[in-house]
Amino acid sequence: MPNLSRRLLLVAALSLAAGCRHASAAADDAASLPAAAIAPVAANTLGTGDVFEVRVFQEPDLSGIFRLASDGTIDFPLCGRVQLSGLSSTDAADRLAGCLAQGYLRHPNVSVFVREYNSKKVFVFGEVQKPGTFQYEDGMNVIQAITLAGGFGQLAARNSTSVTRLVDGNERRIKIAVEDIGLGRADNFALRPGDIIYVPKSFF
Repeated sequence: MPNLSRRLLLVAALSLAAGCRHASAAADDAASLPAAAIAPVAANTLGTGDVFEVRVFQEPDLSGIFRLASDGTIDFPLCGRVQLSGLSSTDAADRLAGCLAQGYLRHPNVSVFVREYNSKKVFVFGEVQKPGTFQYEDGMNVIQAITLAGGFGQLAARNSTSVTRLVDGNERRIKIAVEDIGLGRADNFALRPGDIIYVPKSFF
């Protein structure tokens, strides 16, 4: 994700400005997101930047290490560009085997082994103990992500936490009342790969 650093800097600047106003008027409510933007995403599917090894039995020239391009494809020998984004390693192996079986190999035996899930990350920064990048896991929610970041800092405006998510190519900032979630007054918020969680500082 070549624009990730710029995304993080932009979100930090916007979130800091919002924190200074101690308001999130521009933030969306979670209920306003389209269904496709809140549907769960499996942690074991391939996405942009993921690195994996392809092994074709008894065909070393067809085996190797690949990185999924920004368009979700790899340039695979004999097959050309093959779309693998959103597939599990098993499904990716089946797709590559299907391509090779079309006039190249009689009974191709293909295996895919993921080396790095670079596309499955969430980012937590602001008023937390250990800001950073964390591996996305199936069913991950905002409470879990903040816990991985060491919990809130002393000056955290917990109910002004925001999650920035890419929806249909546009960044949407969703206000999450994390303190209310912890007290059982609000539902937890499910995360998706690429989400940026920002906890502003309280000025009151």
